[in-house]
Amino acid sequence: METSQRDRPRKELQAAEIGAVAHLYRAEVYRSTIWRTRLDTTTNWAVVTLGIALSITYAAPAASALPLVLVGVLLLFFLVLEARRYRFFNVWRARCRWMETHFYAPMLHDGDLHLEENWQKTLAEDYWRPEYHVSLMVAIGRRVRSTYLWILLIQGLAYLGKIVVHPAPAESVDQIFARASVGPVPGAVMVTLGVLYVLAAVSMAIWSYEHDRKRAIHRGGGRESSMG
Repeated sequence: METSQRDRPRKELQAAEIGAVAHLYRAEVYRSTIWRTRLDTTTNWAVVTLGIALSITYAAPAASALPLVLVGVLLLFFLVLEARRYRFFNVWRARCRWMETHFYAPMLHDGDLHLEENWQKTLAEDYWRPEYHVSLMVAIGRRVRSTYLWILLIQGLAYLGKIVVHPAPAESVDQIFARASVGPVPGAVMVTLGVLYVLAAVSMAIWSYEHDRKRAIHRGGGRESSMG
């Protein structure tokens, strides 16, 4: 009976090949570090932009709350941009983790530790036909869950606090809606859109968590051999 690709024993690396893999690992760590820095840069843009909007909105009791609404467009733009960068970062991070788990860990372990007989072929295929390991929606969900959920919650609370407190403490819900109106758009519509805006972020974070949890269970059961 012919031996399948997955059942074949892993290739024994020579000293020169082990050195090449070590240099490859260093290169992947460097690339993942660079892209991690780019992720932090985008987050900093979002934080600074929100800070400027907060400063303008709360500069005086009569100041408009509109900057906090408009900054939401920029925050969504930064979120999509950061998710795109995260997809690149995840490729380099996954390769590093793959080599750590299947190459360095068995080498350093005091015993017969080897988790994946097919790890070399999987890594080679990823270099030969590179592709993203996560979808854009998954990337957006992970960035919302880790960072942007809190930024959007601060934005929403700051907007609500502005229309409730300034220029004087609101005495009724109708007064709050009146302050929230923007031109021809009624305040009730603006508040409803704001609530949906925050709920969408919370839902995305929950969906992302459940997606990653199910994926981890699926991979932990040994039914999948992939990176990312």
